[in-house]
Amino acid sequence: MDSISRAIGRRLAVYLSKPRPGYERLSRLPLQEVIDTLQPADIILVDGNSRISTAIKYLTQSTWSHACLYVGAERADPDLPSLIEADLNNGVTQVPLRKYEQHNIRICRPVGLSDADKASVIDFAQARLGYVYDLKNIFDLARYLIQSPAVPVKYRRDMITFGSGEPTQAICSTLIAEAYQEIGYPILPELIRVEDKTGESVSMARHFTHYVPGDFDLSPYFSIVKPTIEHGFRQVLE
Repeated sequence: MDSISRAIGRRLAVYLSKPRPGYERLSRLPLQEVIDTLQPADIILVDGNSRISTAIKYLTQSTWSHACLYVGAERADPDLPSLIEADLNNGVTQVPLRKYEQHNIRICRPVGLSDADKASVIDFAQARLGYVYDLKNIFDLARYLIQSPAVPVKYRRDMITFGSGEPTQAICSTLIAEAYQEIGYPILPELIRVEDKTGESVSMARHFTHYVPGDFDLSPYFSIVKPTIEHGFRQVLE
């Protein structure tokens, strides 16, 4: 991507990152309760309220528009940097859970991972701190927002899974998917059915760039963790 394209991409990033009005946070769960529940290598899904979040949720047909990896901190404090994410404006950074205090979130947890495997996932993500966001995806998302095309369902994911292919660029879900693929942990069934250039349906291996935030929610290999239940919720009947 040349300098002009990068400049345009940065301007688009600022525009797409602006919040939209009317967002409703459904959960009132205290952040301290959330972070007391989290374990290393958990994935936090976020229901964002920006323009880009609207596009991602539409194109992926999912509630979730963003994904972060929990890497832990010195202590369970929502104000300490404990999440790694690929942010539209800042690239791959480490941020506190407090950043998403006003958002609906979901915890997805891999099952049966050893401490060594969890450490490998976290090390992989931490080694990519400072990478830039894959701005090629910005143009695809902007095209949707500006033109508002009626995109057929089977083509929607393609608009955010092409990417640039450059090793120093990432988007949130592909960064985490690649980290898990490095240790051989599945997210969705490995093969997908696609159409080749002749229109024939063929099977191909699922690449890490094919994953979107909602896939961790749909995955049969991740459990959904509810802090209220984990901390012993009991219904009081009157």
